[in-house]
Amino acid sequence: MRHRKKTVILGREKGPRTALLRNLATSVVLFERVQTTRAKAKAVQPLVERLVTVAKNKNASARRELNKILTTRGAVLKVTGELAPRYEKRAGGYTRITRLGFRKGDAAEIVQLEFV
Repeated sequence: MRHRKKTVILGREKGPRTALLRNLATSVVLFERVQTTRAKAKAVQPLVERLVTVAKNKNASARRELNKILTTRGAVLKVTGELAPRYEKRAGGYTRITRLGFRKGDAAEIVQLEFV
């Protein structure tokens, strides 16, 4: 039974799923918007919001936490230098998911995940 298990599987083993979410979170931070499927967007949205919340602390421990998740140094610099000050007075809800339609090949729902 899967009762009370919140982890989204996305049809992948643990390693590839972790890599997918880390790369998607890095892309969202670098480009501030990304088009993906609805399931992937809903899986990565809490991760991206947690990254911005951690970056608001502005200390070495927060930077180390960001380095664990984000894959490039530029993404860490952007979230600490640009995104965290932008949302300093906001208590959460930094991203939004906008529906765009369905993919032609497999009819997967495509959404845009972007910063507010």
